[in-house]
Amino acid sequence: MSLKDREEGFERKFAHDEELKFKAMARRNKLLGLWAAEKLGKSGDEADAYAREVVASDFEEAGDHDVFRKIRKDFDEGGVHQSDHQIRRTMEELLATAVRQIEAS
Repeated sequence: MSLKDREEGFERKFAHDEELKFKAMARRNKLLGLWAAEKLGKSGDEADAYAREVVASDFEEAGDHDVFRKIRKDFDEGGVHQSDHQIRRTMEELLATAVRQIEAS
């Protein structure tokens, strides 16, 4: 195998890994949005629309801060009592769930 072949292989693996990471984060954000929607008393189409808002909020800045801020703000405004730690722990748990779902599909 030539150096060029190895380099192209690494590039393909990197691109594949980044795509999986993007899919996992998007799925996590949807699951998080549905979880938060339930806490906020939303169901059906309203919950789905809220989950889409959470997914869209992740494009505001790099990292999880934008998603966390949206959930924190909406919980505060909606009178939902969840600590920052509980929200972040749920984000971690749902990321693991999202990864398992993607790997299974």
